[in-house]
Amino acid sequence: MAQKYQVGLIAFAISLLLDVVTKYLVNENLTYADRVPVIEGFFYLTHVRNTGAAFGLFRDAPAVLRLTFFIGVSTIAIGIIIQFFRQLAPGDRLSALALGLILGGAIGNLLDRIRLGEVVDFLHFILWGGYQWPDFNLADSWIVIGVALLVLELLASEGEERAAANSGGTENS
Repeated sequence: MAQKYQVGLIAFAISLLLDVVTKYLVNENLTYADRVPVIEGFFYLTHVRNTGAAFGLFRDAPAVLRLTFFIGVSTIAIGIIIQFFRQLAPGDRLSALALGLILGGAIGNLLDRIRLGEVVDFLHFILWGGYQWPDFNLADSWIVIGVALLVLELLASEGEERAAANSGGTENS
């Protein structure tokens, strides 16, 4: 089995499993709207539901329209992620890791939408000046981490290409 499949499947399985288990634990152990301090004044475990997208976007749209839209967009995104994964070089472990994390997060939130009609969020941070970051979950975190890894890899490879082009250009002068 190619390294990309090993890394991608492991990242996918672990990220999805952790997302599903943590949401289950929140549902079983916290009452809706609970807020339990982990680091007082900074980090709390909560139990909230998000009917919308990131930052609660579209939460007021009619439920049938909202769910159809989110399930459709998620399904298309999952298809695109799988297609990107197939196009990776066999040894491209970093991109495989990133895409595995994104896929695990996307499917984790999709499962919530299908099962509950909304997404369970439970991580709550209060930042400088009392700003409260919108609640989120591990699936959201996996998606952000995966995208960040892809961006970093893109920037690194672009830097390598520029360095190679510059060193090639000075040799020909």
